[in-house]
Amino acid sequence: MSGRILEGRSIAARRREQLTERVATLTAESRPPGLAIVRFADTGPEVHYAQSLARAASAIGMHPSDVRLADDVDLTDAASAIGELNADLLVAGIVVIYPVPSHLDPDAVGALVDPDKDVDGASPINAIRLAHDEEGFVPATAVAVLEILQHHQVPITGRRVVVVGRSKVVGQPTAALLANHGADVTVAHSETEDVVAETRQAEILVVAVGKPELIGPEHVNANTVVVDCGINVTPDGVVGDVDFERVQPVVA
Repeated sequence: MSGRILEGRSIAARRREQLTERVATLTAESRPPGLAIVRFADTGPEVHYAQSLARAASAIGMHPSDVRLADDVDLTDAASAIGELNADLLVAGIVVIYPVPSHLDPDAVGALVDPDKDVDGASPINAIRLAHDEEGFVPATAVAVLEILQHHQVPITGRRVVVVGRSKVVGQPTAALLANHGADVTVAHSETEDVVAETRQAEILVVAVGKPELIGPEHVNANTVVVDCGINVTPDGVVGDVDFERVQPVVA
């Protein structure tokens, strides 16, 4: 028997409706809230991601702006540019598109963003807030994982959760968010001695590595609920981190 699919399109549609209404209210009270999208590249997936963010912001009535910093920008100049956005009353939110140039420390760049405008939840202060279960912005993918599980009434409290991947934008915040909701969370990664042994015990398995079809049927059991956060472009199209065709017949 194949596992059921936890669809997310209806959840996303409902969230867009809610945000559209909220933005309309803010616009009526003052002006359309602005979203500053800070990027360092002119080509590649980073540009496509920035463009998709701009389209999504426009669709709900926000005013997106493209802030292009030079590839060789130093931290001082980056701080000046982002500082202007922090002070700009027309800018309600700031998103930095990662990765940043190799000569810059990504944590240092994230720390430049005002935590109260850090809608991507990438700043160290918001990471600390999440770790302490305090109010703050949380990375969108982590929130999406939680909302999908809650929408489909998958119990979280007391459940054994394994998160494969420890990135600061997906793996770590997802683990922290689910732990804040009472899950018993283990994070598996490239240095984990036996990833299969860990994942096979999972009641909920979240995968966020960035390797096409890394997770196969040997990683799961019949009761595992799998959430695949991977987006990988291959010659055969876009695939996740989970081998869907081979895993779906095995899991819950």
